[in-house]
Amino acid sequence: MSKKVEVAVVQMIAEPAPVADRLARAENLIAQAAQAGAQLVVLPEVFNTGYEYTDDNYRLAEPMDGQTPNWMKKTATRHRVHLAGTFLRQQDGDIYNTCLLAAPDQRIWHYDKRYPWMWERAYFQPGKGITIADTDLGKIGMLICWDVAHPRLWQEYAGKVELMLVSSCPPAAQNMTLIFPDGRRVEFSELGPMMQLIKHNADETFGAHLRRQSSNLNVPVVHTTGTGLFRSKLPRPGISLASFLMSAPHLWKYLPQAEQVIVESRYFNETYIADASGNVLAQVQPEVESFALAEIEIPVTPPQPHGKQPVFGISILGYWSDAFANWAVTPLYQKKTHRI
Repeated sequence: MSKKVEVAVVQMIAEPAPVADRLARAENLIAQAAQAGAQLVVLPEVFNTGYEYTDDNYRLAEPMDGQTPNWMKKTATRHRVHLAGTFLRQQDGDIYNTCLLAAPDQRIWHYDKRYPWMWERAYFQPGKGITIADTDLGKIGMLICWDVAHPRLWQEYAGKVELMLVSSCPPAAQNMTLIFPDGRRVEFSELGPMMQLIKHNADETFGAHLRRQSSNLNVPVVHTTGTGLFRSKLPRPGISLASFLMSAPHLWKYLPQAEQVIVESRYFNETYIADASGNVLAQVQPEVESFALAEIEIPVTPPQPHGKQPVFGISILGYWSDAFANWAVTPLYQKKTHRI
């Protein structure tokens, strides 16, 4: 037995802009999706601010009764939709990357990102546990971006949910470019064999690899990403740049200029709706701010997993480099949030 639900996934340009401007852009897309029949609308990760490694992130974190969550609740009611997306949430001196799901009747559920990716650990700390939102549409599990690459976290939802909702904004790090102060541009793949191994299979992180996990749970999945050009300086630039250049000694001369180095990439552009078998029903084209709409069938009771859980499929070196970056920038988070 199943029920049919109209779902919309929203893709937004991730370049930072004032919160009020980004909320207005989001509401325009939500209104269009609701008019087209959407019952659930999913926005990208940090849709309210955009994505960048900047000290502004500490200032832009909001309490649960702040501008963005209040806007989400009012917008869900105004357009009669269930509305989801993430924002940086401040609580008791700490910051979390929180996915909020708001129902038209003002009920809310939230989930805190369990696995901050790379330099994100400079701006928020890991959450704990999972969230299963028991909504009028069904039992919905939530994940945020890099969480999807951790099969044990998917396993925590196994047999408990009828739909998985994932809000992401991942720069395509495997295709990043380092831009040095003299204008020299060096591709990620030029930084030695370790970087080339990390790049292997990484392109499917938020595509086929993700959908294998949701289809193993035997449930549909909705996934959003940011799009456009990611361009940022690095947190703790000296140690961050040194980790990139370990296998590229000809570039060590740039280490004293680490604070001026820019990283640049596009995003993954994987905004789609997929059924329980992992088939993509609708998706947003790359590099545009728009939405896609599809009707999905949600089981009326949580199904059991379909066979043995697959491995995720990316290089173990990707996890190691992520763990190193998290370790390296955590002191920055502790120093900055101590001042909140």
